[in-house]
Amino acid sequence: MDGDFYPGMVSGSAAQLDEKVVQKFQQKFVQVQNLLDQNRLLINEINQNHESKAPDNLSRNVGLIRELNNNIRRVVELYAELSSSFVRSREASSEGESAKTLSSERRASQKRIRSG
Repeated sequence: MDGDFYPGMVSGSAAQLDEKVVQKFQQKFVQVQNLLDQNRLLINEINQNHESKAPDNLSRNVGLIRELNNNIRRVVELYAELSSSFVRSREASSEGESAKTLSSERRASQKRIRSG
């Protein structure tokens, strides 16, 4: 899985970054899954209340639908956080790789200057 996220990262600090990013992703996905499971239960209850057509059950649906909408909003927020975390980690990975490349290019160019 490490290579799937950041194929060019191999240094110790990069591996730690990978581990932190993966842990954060897993944490967010668990939160999303919990909300989706809760939404499934809410939808089942809303459907049962609707089919019963009992006035108390129908009025209860108002609160259940609000809760469902709040959960959906939270899922969207969590996915947005995941997306920006992924972008930031990719940018950090790219910057780290660019810094390594520049550093090695400087060393190579300094060697050429000395020998010339």
